[in-house]
Amino acid sequence: MSGSSHSPPVAAPDLIAVPGGSFLMGSDSDRPDERPVHRVTLRPFRIARTPLSNAAYAPFMQDGGARPRFWDDPLFNAPAQPVVGLSWQEALAYCAWLAEQTGLPLRLPTEAEWEWAARGATNESAPRYPWGDAPPEIAPGLSLANRPMDRPAPVSNGPANALGLLGLGWNVHEWCSDWYDANYYAVSPADNPRGPASGQRRASRGGAWRHLVKVSRCTQRSAIPPELRYNDYGFRLAADA
Repeated sequence: MSGSSHSPPVAAPDLIAVPGGSFLMGSDSDRPDERPVHRVTLRPFRIARTPLSNAAYAPFMQDGGARPRFWDDPLFNAPAQPVVGLSWQEALAYCAWLAEQTGLPLRLPTEAEWEWAARGATNESAPRYPWGDAPPEIAPGLSLANRPMDRPAPVSNGPANALGLLGLGWNVHEWCSDWYDANYYAVSPADNPRGPASGQRRASRGGAWRHLVKVSRCTQRSAIPPELRYNDYGFRLAADA
């Protein structure tokens, strides 16, 4: 993948500046892998306004990048939908390619960065979900949590959080850079944690269109082996400030 003159033009991603800060990460009242609550301090960083779309991914594929598993399926290949069906390694390869194309230090967010961004980068009492303490109602008697879906929604759909980020906590799981360990919070460093040194699964965050309950809390964790390519797994770009 050369980024040569005949390659399609590549737009820089829409990155939102996230201030650094200190916050209490995790939850002592939810799942065991969200415990213990522990203080984390992060440097400023940037994160994409939306999950990566098929339209944004297409130039990478045309330049020799991996073909997503569901690229030919009309349920998953609309340009405005999030790109899905990529392994963790393939998501990382896209970050490296776009970094070369744009000169930006692009990467996947850490779990800590994702949680801090989801809660709106606030030191105050964290909202349970990116949009508040309950999933928003999208029609009488119908919330974002139980909306019927047979495919991912466009990346710009749904409510924004306090930072203006879209797609957080629903639609697709988002790969994070960290290895996953259910017990990591007990030993996590306080400053800019990057996850365990090794593991069997890679961490992810956010809800998913094909789950019965389609939203996830800001503190909720998930993980799968990095080689898997699911139709409810996408990713969101991040970069150092």
